[in-house]
Amino acid sequence: MPDQEITRVQKLDFRVGQVMSRNVITVTPGAPLTELKEIMRVNRISGVPVVNEDGDLVGLISIEDLFRAYEDGAFHEFVGGRMSTSLITVQEADSVDAAMQKFQQTGVGRLPVLNAWGDLVGMLTKGDITRGLLREIQMDTQDEEICRYRASHIFRDVESDDTSLILRYKIPPLDFTHGGEASSKVKHALTRLGADMQIVRRAAIASYEAEMNLIIHADHGGLITAKVDASQVTLTIEDDGPGIADVKRALEEPGYTTTPPEIRAMGFGGGMGLKNIRKCADTMKLESEVGRGTKLEISLRLHSREAPGQKR
Repeated sequence: MPDQEITRVQKLDFRVGQVMSRNVITVTPGAPLTELKEIMRVNRISGVPVVNEDGDLVGLISIEDLFRAYEDGAFHEFVGGRMSTSLITVQEADSVDAAMQKFQQTGVGRLPVLNAWGDLVGMLTKGDITRGLLREIQMDTQDEEICRYRASHIFRDVESDDTSLILRYKIPPLDFTHGGEASSKVKHALTRLGADMQIVRRAAIASYEAEMNLIIHADHGGLITAKVDASQVTLTIEDDGPGIADVKRALEEPGYTTTPPEIRAMGFGGGMGLKNIRKCADTMKLESEVGRGTKLEISLRLHSREAPGQKR
């Protein structure tokens, strides 16, 4: 894998110890180069750490060093005379990102890995990083798929007259900093439950528009409740004021809004929220009374193939 492809995944929070090769083959400074050549050939490796009698790392010798020795006619020399003692190492607790930066900055092809006490515990190459990351990603994906499969079957495994999952999110007024968090949580929950991604997208858009309406218009904020059962997801959005003076106009007139100018200047409240919600929903019911509050209920069928808004 080219360096630029590795860079795409190196930001993942993996540590060197997760991807390094632990089966470290070593040689001593007194080993003949002919012995080193055979070790490299049999094990198909291009670099070997050099350790002393106590197991301490004292050097590194590569296949390039071996080639240069042979070009010089030094067939009978020993590893100690050809190894590099300018060691560049990484710690097993270092991030893969830090290791990749060290590869790029130094141009070396392999890095000895040390533990917190300075002991040699592994070797790291770019190939190790690529294989290790792909392995970890595959494992995470499998775990996610298992989790989603189990979640998607939850309603089949439980017998009751009314089996449903209830999610509730309190929305503070004028909290634009956290605007969209509730809809993101609804999206995540439906995704983990194995819902079709088109339905997840529609539910996310509808809940986001409803959430922003609460943030902009509800004096005391409001509550979003998502009820998920085996057949549909129902979103109920409630607040205690100020209510909508002209519900028909709010539903039917493009661009109609009561959002204050200072909030519209921030890019919110363009008057399309309810219209976007109705486009996404299979059914929608809106009740509002001035000074008393508003209740919006929308539903999306989880298994219907009909377009939003169509009736059977």
